[in-house]
Amino acid sequence: MKLNRYIDHTVLKPTTTLEDIKKLCMEAVEYDFAAVCIPPPFVKLAKTFVGSTTTKVATVTGFPFGYSAIEAKVAETVLAIVDGADEIDMVANILAIRNKDWEYVEKEIATIMPIVRNHKKVIKVIIESGILLEEEIVQCCQLYAKYQVDFVKTSTGYAEKGATVAAVHLMRANLPANIQIKASGGIRTFAFAKELIDAGATRIGTSNGVALMKE
Repeated sequence: MKLNRYIDHTVLKPTTTLEDIKKLCMEAVEYDFAAVCIPPPFVKLAKTFVGSTTTKVATVTGFPFGYSAIEAKVAETVLAIVDGADEIDMVANILAIRNKDWEYVEKEIATIMPIVRNHKKVIKVIIESGILLEEEIVQCCQLYAKYQVDFVKTSTGYAEKGATVAAVHLMRANLPANIQIKASGGIRTFAFAKELIDAGATRIGTSNGVALMKE
């Protein structure tokens, strides 16, 4: 298993510096990671660092709580694309999910998807599985499958509970084969990363990518 091609090498701290981004990108290129996942203001810079390598640039929208307005997420998505992002990791409106406002959740993804598809970008929808009920995870999978998102992603890493093997199993059982799963949040060892991959994850979001490669 070539773990490097599963990894989204990530730094999303509000204290992130230019040097942090340069280091992250240089490591990602050295280890041939799938992508770097970085705060939106650094997308242009990251694109210069990864250049024409196979490492993609991902950024976040609606991060980390997901409750920004649809119009705000649209603006963030458009700006990320203009700046050169290859992949968009969008936090779903967790408030709407927990309050069973599925009409709003659907309106959100229905509004965002045409923008992403028209620009041939990848979208990963973060559902914060660690704080959802099983039936909410299942309903999210069914809804996002309807809109053919590229990935459903477990976590932001900012909630009290991140990725779990059980959540990935549940997501894989309720998503069509063409929709991938990104596991993120609290992945600090090779063994845990492999467990998540064995359960069905095809991307691993971690700030610990280099250490995982050295285990």
